[in-house]
Formats: sequence, structure tokens, C-alpha cells
Amino acid sequence: MAVVKSAPVSVAIIGAGFIADYHVNGLRSAGGAVVDALVGRRAETTARRAAELSIPRWETDYRKVLADPAIDAVIVATPDDSHSAIACEALAADKAVLLQKPMAFDAMECRGILAAAAASAAPLTVSFMHRYFPEVAWLRRLLGEGGLGAIHMIRIRNATPGADWNDWFYAANRVSGGVVMQLGVHGIDLCRHLFGPIVDVSARMRTARPQRRLKDGRTVRSRLEDNALASYHLASGAMVTHEMSYTEVGGCDRFRLEVYGEHGSAWLRTGQGAAALLAPSITGRDEWVNAEVPAEPLGAAHHRHWIDIVKGDAPRDDTPEAGLASIEVAEAIYRSASSERRETLGPARKGERS
Repeated sequence: MAVVKSAPVSVAIIGAGFIADYHVNGLRSAGGAVVDALVGRRAETTARRAAELSIPRWETDYRKVLADPAIDAVIVATPDDSHSAIACEALAADKAVLLQKPMAFDAMECRGILAAAAASAAPLTVSFMHRYFPEVAWLRRLLGEGGLGAIHMIRIRNATPGADWNDWFYAANRVSGGVVMQLGVHGIDLCRHLFGPIVDVSARMRTARPQRRLKDGRTVRSRLEDNALASYHLASGAMVTHEMSYTEVGGCDRFRLEVYGEHGSAWLRTGQGAAALLAPSITGRDEWVNAEVPAEPLGAAHHRHWIDIVKGDAPRDDTPEAGLASIEVAEAIYRSASSERRETLGPARKGERS
């Protein structure tokens, strides 16, 4: 059931960590919603964060906001091991849910969340923020129009220096993987969103930096992978290389994407700019041409889309099923890296482009 009201949608953010800033700023830029509550584990920290973010109410028990009829929707931005329980309880309470990636600890938990969503009147959405960048929308339109012809090869890079704001990112009992689960699932979803289903996977990984120094001065040790290299074969026949790193000093700007097709090449977030095209048959020029993409505050398009879903002004999207699929691909990466064999994935889901 969508929220039917003329007043702004009332949102509670469950999770007071780093990513809460993105959601608060995105919602305020998008309009149509008000962040009325913030939930965190520690009272002092949550109160301070609520004040910093100008959120009027804070709680340390998420069940209080789930029981509040004035709250229409929740954003679940907690550690991975808590996603399933909170999302399922929120859906049972008929709260619309925006669930931070990775969707859950593993594919089995993802399926449980999907079952809870099927039994609920409220919509479930998984937060794949990269889909909503204007250059990604530009490329999706270009691909939909067939501008590049058949796609032959794709390169995706997701790289940062690694999370330094909380130790749970490196705790094997809180997360089911390192850079693949925490960062790589963004690239996996972007690949599937733009180019269609992944049918098989081959991967290698390593832990290059087993000791981490956090922003607060603490040192943590981790055996989780911080570098991974995966190759995918798509249902379309295209081949993909996916580079994931939690040790790159400078990092890349969210992602780097290179697409090589029959009629030309397209690069996103590279040294050529936000979006660049080398396709003489389209541009009439035998050189790289920068595409014009609109500028908008980070997260505005993403959260506007979610609020439209919550209010029933837009249909529910495929992100819940895509959340499961991204975890299935990630788990295939781990299996392949362990066995040193290529892993075959199941058939494409209904509605996926091939």
C-alpha cells in the first residue's frame, strides 16, 4: 500500500553512521519527505548525530519508530548482519523500506526479505545509488537506442582507500565479505542494470592490508579480502572485467566505467570527464566528445524516485530482486576465488534484458 497523503512523507533513518548523511541530504534535496527520526545504538552518539543533521527526534530502539503510526517509511542503514531482521519487521509493520546495500548477509536472508515484502502492503526498495547518477541515465538511454551497437567489452572499477569510520566493516561476524560485498556489489548492480544478466564468473582475491588504522586512532585486523578481480560473461555475449579495491590511496569517484561497442566507446567518470563518447557515427567527430549531463545534488534523483514509489506516484522497481542477484554474483565470486574455477549462475530473472 502506498502512502496517500498531501503532507511530506515522514521518514525515520535506522542507523546513525556515515551513510546517514547521504540519505538526509538526498531526501532534503529531493523534496516530498521529512526526516523525523534517527535511530542509533548509542544514546550519546545518536543524540549528537541527530543534532548535527537537524533531525528532531532520536531513539536507540528501532521498534519505537516501527510502532509509530506517524512514521511512513524507514531507511535501513545498519551493519549487514542486522538488515534482515529490521527490514522484515519494518515490512510487517507496513512501513515502506529503503534498504542499504548489501541487501543482507547472504542470499538466503535476501530471499527471506523478499518473502516479507511479498506479504506486506508496503514497498521494498534496495539502495543502489549509482543507478541514479545523470551520466548513468545518459548511458542507459544511449544503450537503449542501440547507439553503440553490440557491446563487446566492459571494464568496471570500484576503488577507495577503505572504510575508516567504523570497525564493523572488518568484522567477519558482522559482514559476509570485504570489498566485494561492501563496494563491489555497486559495480555488480550497475553491470546488470546497464548490460543485462551475468551468466558466469571467474575471480581472484587477496588481503593486501590485514591491519587497518581507523579515523578515531584504533587499529583493527582483518582477514577479509580488500582486493578482488572478477571477470563476467553476460547473457548478451559481452565480456566484463570488474576491479575492486579497498587499498587504493586516491580511490576513484564512486566508480569508473568503460564500454566498448560495435560503433564506438563510452567512458564514465574517467579522465575524460563525467561522460565521454568516441563514436563518429553518432557525433560526426573522430575524437572524444563530452556528453552534456545535468548537474544535481548528490542523492536527489535517487531519493526522489524512492519517495515517488512510497507515495504511489511511480511503480515499484526491480531493486529488491537486483539486491538478491548482486549477492548471488558476489557469492559466486567467493566460490570462484576459493576453487579457482569458473562459477555458472542461474537463468536470468523475468524482465531482465539479455
